[in-house]
Amino acid sequence: MKQFISGEFGKALANMQAMATDAGLVAQMEDAVHRCVSALRSGHKLLFCGNGGSAADAQHWAGELVSRFYYDRPGLPAIALTTDTSILTAIGNDYGYDYVFARQVEALGRSGDVLVAISTSGNSPNVLRAATAAQAQGMQVIGFAGRSGGQLAALADICFCIPSDETPRIQEGHEFVGHLLCALIEAQMHPRDDH
Repeated sequence: MKQFISGEFGKALANMQAMATDAGLVAQMEDAVHRCVSALRSGHKLLFCGNGGSAADAQHWAGELVSRFYYDRPGLPAIALTTDTSILTAIGNDYGYDYVFARQVEALGRSGDVLVAISTSGNSPNVLRAATAAQAQGMQVIGFAGRSGGQLAALADICFCIPSDETPRIQEGHEFVGHLLCALIEAQMHPRDDH
């Protein structure tokens, strides 16, 4: 058991080190922050979607923006498309599970909004349909995926591809990058006086 625990720490550290030294990821982050901040400053909003652990990330990051992250400031308009069971089950029943996010994007998304689409494989059909619907609405798409990016990479304006093929490592990378995105959006939208 000790060897397994040590090995898991080692893999997590190696994954984070690979991300920390990836100049492309840093450039993507700057681009993603710029797109999100530009949308918010223009009166638009951020929508988030994903399945399972990625659904939890969608809700988590929307919560960080609507409530607060590092410090108190006005709330920012962010919506997780994973939370309303009546909407999710109605769409799933009437149209099929592949449409649970796309239908919400069609109803709630507007040109100028940003969709954050999260899929560890990059191939979740309902996330891909949401990205396609967002493009059709004139929205920008920021993807979160694993090493290959899957099909999501081609549908996203920016796709954060975590350098791992293991779901836990991908999810850990997503959580870090998502937190960093929230922190930078908060700082750009409502700078603290002491910064």
